[in-house]
Amino acid sequence: MAASESALGEPETEARTYPRLLPAGDSAIVIELGSEIDPAINSQVFVLAELIQAEGIPAVIELVPTYRSLLVSYSPLVSKHDEIVDQLTAIIDRLEAAVESAGDVQVIELPVVYGGDDGPDLGLVAENAGLTNQEVIDIHSGVDYRVYMIGFAPGFPYLGGLDERIATPRLKTPRIRVPAGSVGIAESQTGVYPNVSPGGWQLIGRTAADLFDVTSDSPSLITPGSKVRFVPVKSHE
Repeated sequence: MAASESALGEPETEARTYPRLLPAGDSAIVIELGSEIDPAINSQVFVLAELIQAEGIPAVIELVPTYRSLLVSYSPLVSKHDEIVDQLTAIIDRLEAAVESAGDVQVIELPVVYGGDDGPDLGLVAENAGLTNQEVIDIHSGVDYRVYMIGFAPGFPYLGGLDERIATPRLKTPRIRVPAGSVGIAESQTGVYPNVSPGGWQLIGRTAADLFDVTSDSPSLITPGSKVRFVPVKSHE
């Protein structure tokens, strides 16, 4: 396969090198930091977002972190594409040192009532895994989950690190109404519904914690780059 031109006009082969800066329309740039879902790559994404935020680049409008990349939205009326690329490249040059000096990750504990009306699919998850309900609870609550990104709905955390033993397919027919605080499993991920919404994840429990408050200065209780620990409790009291 012949080499193609990269976003910056340089020859690109199949062996991609990272970071990569790619244009996303005429007012955004995607900074790719890797090609797979990996905690180390995800850490780089959020450290880079913090560096760019702290730099206070006038043209930058919004930063959208994902599993392995960062979308930088900017105003082309304030800065040209090449100017933004130069500014971002200078910040990326400081990324490695910033990652090494980054502090401890915040761990957010969520009390969860597993099973019953709060977790109607716990038995199905257990049956799919060939385990008891209690074994599923012990496995699910025995890990600190990394918050890879917030998406789907405001404040909805995509959590990585689910034990493959309890990975379970999504529901064939999504529910029209999933209660706020519901803890679910879909394939190899787990997450929490911050508000009432439709959803197709297997529901194994529910937390009474207020995950999203639009009136707060920081609306989302759970933030990207932090970790979540589920703590089994007997009741929401």
